[in-house]
Amino acid sequence: MNVGRGYRLSEFMVWTRREIYVLVALGLVPVCLYQLAHWRWLSVPWTVVALIGTATAFIVSFKNTQTHGRTVEAQQVWTGILNASRAWGLVSRDYVKSEAATRELVHRHLAWVTALRYQMRRHRAWESTNRRTNAEYQRRYCVPEQETALEVELARFLDADELRAVLASRNKATALLAQQSRTILKLFQTGEIPINFFIEMEKVLKELLDHQGRSERIKNFPYPRQYAIINTFFIRFFCVLLPFGLLKEFDALNALASGWMQGHMVWLVVPFSVAVSWMYTTLEQVGASTENPFEGGANDVPIAQINRMVEIELRELLGDADLPPLLRPRNNIIL
Repeated sequence: MNVGRGYRLSEFMVWTRREIYVLVALGLVPVCLYQLAHWRWLSVPWTVVALIGTATAFIVSFKNTQTHGRTVEAQQVWTGILNASRAWGLVSRDYVKSEAATRELVHRHLAWVTALRYQMRRHRAWESTNRRTNAEYQRRYCVPEQETALEVELARFLDADELRAVLASRNKATALLAQQSRTILKLFQTGEIPINFFIEMEKVLKELLDHQGRSERIKNFPYPRQYAIINTFFIRFFCVLLPFGLLKEFDALNALASGWMQGHMVWLVVPFSVAVSWMYTTLEQVGASTENPFEGGANDVPIAQINRMVEIELRELLGDADLPPLLRPRNNIIL
């Protein structure tokens, strides 16, 4: 997540420079053939290009709206995890008589948030972090899950036996919630908590499991590939056709031009077609980088920071003094 005032134009230009090189080539080729080879027939009616551009704009807008919705939902899910974690810390402290049991429940919850965070950062084939432009930009910030192994993080909260059992599980976050449920059931059976407290704590666990499921759905079910690929096809088709549609339009301006531009107005097709096409390709690239809010991109939901906030607040409830600081952004990016 970008926590600065915004991205600079220079960052966008560097981020999209490879697309700009391609767009310049797409603009130069038809202009050279039209002007130097005198292929005056080499043009497409502007009406056709305008119709394709309008259809493409609708498709790009639709996709970006949907991908933004995925990011907003991911933010809501992890805000819900933060709030439910606070509730879990309070009921674990106030409902459970044993301080050791309270600490066990809180630490296991911190392990659950950590395990879920790492599961969300696992790479999927449809994610865009491996694209050259995104991988290059990723050098400007750090992804915490790529710097520290999951085993090291979980070892801070779990004993050796439980750590081995969790690491052997297919879904580590679910395994930790299952162990939480077994623990509070045991506390109820031994009389440490009454039935109404047991029911309330199970409700919090159910809420956490619901948040986990929603987060996993966003992670494991991508934006429909058929819509994603048709969006790409339309944009590329439009970018190829646009210079051909502008040839006659700018050539007609020669009647109004004078001086050294007389007879050469068609060369303006290159910068104008690049500018218009760049707007389309950049919108598509922004949408793709927002599509998967847990992939480790610069526009991700800051789940590592939320995890750190949960740890600080819950350990404060336990009375711990050696609390870790909040994560610091690097180049205004924090994950």
